[in-house]
Amino acid sequence: MKKLVYITLFIFARYFSMAQQPLSLAGAIGQALENNYDIQVVQQKQQIAEINNSWGSAGRYPYISMSLGSDNSANENKNEDFTRNTLSAGLNLNWTLFDGFSVRISKQRFEQLEQLSKQNTAIMVEGTIQSVILAYYSVLLQKERLDVFKEVMELSQDRFAREEQKKEFGTSVTYDVLQAQNSFLADKSAYLSQEVAYKNALRDLNFLMAVEGNPSYELTEKFEAIPVDYTIAGLQAQLFENNKSLQNQYINQRLLENAVAAAKSNFSPSLNFSGGTSLSRAHTKFEINGGDWANSANFYGNFTLSMNLYSGGNRKSAVQIAKIEEQVGFTEIDQMKHELTNSLANLYEFYLVRKELLNVANENLEAAKLNLQISQEKFEAGAINSFNFRDVQNIYLNAAQNKLVAIYNFIDTHTALLRTVGTIIQEYE
Repeated sequence: MKKLVYITLFIFARYFSMAQQPLSLAGAIGQALENNYDIQVVQQKQQIAEINNSWGSAGRYPYISMSLGSDNSANENKNEDFTRNTLSAGLNLNWTLFDGFSVRISKQRFEQLEQLSKQNTAIMVEGTIQSVILAYYSVLLQKERLDVFKEVMELSQDRFAREEQKKEFGTSVTYDVLQAQNSFLADKSAYLSQEVAYKNALRDLNFLMAVEGNPSYELTEKFEAIPVDYTIAGLQAQLFENNKSLQNQYINQRLLENAVAAAKSNFSPSLNFSGGTSLSRAHTKFEINGGDWANSANFYGNFTLSMNLYSGGNRKSAVQIAKIEEQVGFTEIDQMKHELTNSLANLYEFYLVRKELLNVANENLEAAKLNLQISQEKFEAGAINSFNFRDVQNIYLNAAQNKLVAIYNFIDTHTALLRTVGTIIQEYE
């Protein structure tokens, strides 16, 4: 029976070990860029903008229509009844030959809208990459914290077991056993709560990758921070050159300039051409005299030159409003540059501070770890009491957690810095 149990446990262990798939950060980003719901939506909107960007949508080409008809009638009168059947066909062409360069202006607008759509896709890609990076390292953070809680819990469990053994031999009292038990149960509760946090972080990562079923992964990246030396001047140069939101604002400004040109084009005349042909074949059948056929054809071609001489000042107002909105756009560009410069300076300061906090956290953890080792030896030798040892345990736990949080905060700031200067796609391409 025991052999059967061991075999069953081995099979389950083998199954779950195989179920955990290795997942690198690049793999997680690749799955998210391929499957993420928001990216799919923005890519489809980009396809719409690409389809709209055509000379046909801008109005360069003529409109051609065709018509077919059949008219049937019966006439009853005093002289002679007759029926008439008429077949007709028509082909019409309407073409705006000139409309104040509005066709060219509209085509430029469609081109700029396509560029804007591509930039929106790039912004969504940047945001997705940043979210995946933070979600990926959040899973690693929760896993590392889980390991720390497990380590502390196992120390408390060993202490509780020793106190129970000492009580059996009469060298420990119930008070010490209860204290050890309370410490163990508190650490176990923290460990179980951390398990939930780890599973939730993994679930968030799966959502960003649009993976259903919440599979478990073995994340292959190390949970570590790798500081990089930057200069604020170099970062600002990259900011003005690569920041996608700023580039979007430039495209919006070109759209405002396009709106001014479109408003001015309303003062120009328009020249239209309409032409076509119509054919008809009619058969009239008389009750006494029989029937005959009649054919007709009509061809036409007309030019129309029109110009709006006065519209109550609306066209002039439209130009004035368009120019004011253009100036508003320039102001908004200056404002965005200022905001991005301030944001970059703040992020750079955070980056430097959190790089120093990493060093502080490392030193603090090394000291806490050494203190825990020494205190454990003293506690086992009876040189310190259980209260002192518990305090040392908590100091080590806090130091370990602070180091993990310092690593994650540094990664968070570094990722935000890369996105602000517009190089996050190149960094993780």
